[in-house]
Amino acid sequence: MNSYLSMPSEEILSFARIVWKYHLLNHELKKADCIFVLGSHDTRVAERGAELFLAGWAPLLIFSGGLGRLTDGVWEETEADKFSKIALQMGVPENAILVENKSTNTGENILFTQRLLQQQELNPDSFIVVQKPYMERRSFATFKKLWPEKDIVVTSPQISFEDYPTVDMPLEKVIHIMVGDLQRIKLYAERNFQIAQHIPGDVWNAYEQLVKAGYTEQLVK
Repeated sequence: MNSYLSMPSEEILSFARIVWKYHLLNHELKKADCIFVLGSHDTRVAERGAELFLAGWAPLLIFSGGLGRLTDGVWEETEADKFSKIALQMGVPENAILVENKSTNTGENILFTQRLLQQQELNPDSFIVVQKPYMERRSFATFKKLWPEKDIVVTSPQISFEDYPTVDMPLEKVIHIMVGDLQRIKLYAERNFQIAQHIPGDVWNAYEQLVKAGYTEQLVK
């Protein structure tokens, strides 16, 4: 399944919807000290962060991300730099933005941002974390492992499973990535990279069925 040209069967789509729904946390937004946007291949994440800032949810907007597994070798500029430009174009003032552009994974997003905030002599207590829809749960689990004392809600672009795919990110590729992120929720908790998350039986069954169907490109080997 490398061409991304065939439409998944309805059975595959039903399993994929179960995994998508599990990744979403459905946190209720509340005002915070800063909006923390984690880098990715999806520029709609940057737009969501900027929209939240412009709506007054927090006075500080942080973009974190160098080049990761889906952008390294694809983008010429870092995720955080690309995202910050989008925010500026949307009307966020430059003095409200902090950029961390060296991290290559979610753990580094958090650790390198901790370091940046210390350098800026800032100590926010509460965060709105912004990521892709299918990265909400893993972002939460990683953040609570590495920064447990902070108050956090997680959000993402308000897009349905059906509307999420794009020309650059077709549906089959989205399913490959979602499956990989679900594996990481289990595996990374076992490796002590993030706090454990309960995975219901129907969700794990959906994962296993998708793996059996060949959605394995983003699995940790």
